[in-house]
Amino acid sequence: MQFKRILLKLSGESLMGDQGYGIDSNRLSDYAQQIKEAAQLGVQVAIVIGGGNIFRGLSGASKGFDRVKGDQMGMLATVINSLALSSALTAVGVKNRVLTALRMEPIGEYYSSDKAIQCLEAGEVVILSGGTGNPFFTTDTGSSLRGIEVKADVMLKGTRVDGIYTADPEKDPTAEKFDTITFDEIYNRNLKVMDLTATTMCKENNLPIYVFNMDVYGNLGKVLRGEKIGTLVTR
Repeated sequence: MQFKRILLKLSGESLMGDQGYGIDSNRLSDYAQQIKEAAQLGVQVAIVIGGGNIFRGLSGASKGFDRVKGDQMGMLATVINSLALSSALTAVGVKNRVLTALRMEPIGEYYSSDKAIQCLEAGEVVILSGGTGNPFFTTDTGSSLRGIEVKADVMLKGTRVDGIYTADPEKDPTAEKFDTITFDEIYNRNLKVMDLTATTMCKENNLPIYVFNMDVYGNLGKVLRGEKIGTLVTR
């Protein structure tokens, strides 16, 4: 096993499954089962989940929403997804806790890195919701920040594709996959892995990123057992 403590970043859009909106209960239970298996391997799991299946602040701003209000709506969307994942984890017997970047007890406890680390060390899966609590920051940046704060060994970025490619593999059939890549190569090639703020934070704080397809059942366990099924981003 490579990692003792991970920050798992899940896409809100992936939660839509095949239905194209909201939260797909099958996808949710798939994720919960995979996270349960990760916890059973003895890995400490912290999770950040996006809100794009419900509302995305940036796209709201393009439709006339005030950007700050739009981002606040996006933060609340991540809380809704976090509660759904928490409920699914509880249903499969996984002890978990939702921490929120903004005060909203009793929906979740107010986040602090000390509390998150304490819960992880006690064997709980910790779901970190509400982004950074500030507008103008993506959930990718929230993941980078939380990963650094809780001293994770790696950020596992679960996506719909099985790694990082030279171009978008859904649009370009000639795109080639990287097994490993450096942060500098990502900048130089202008690859859209995460936004610049998020990747810079990871680079400067030496938090590697592993991009893999979370939508294939069992892939999380494969990554944790050391199988090379995605792309590792390091300095």
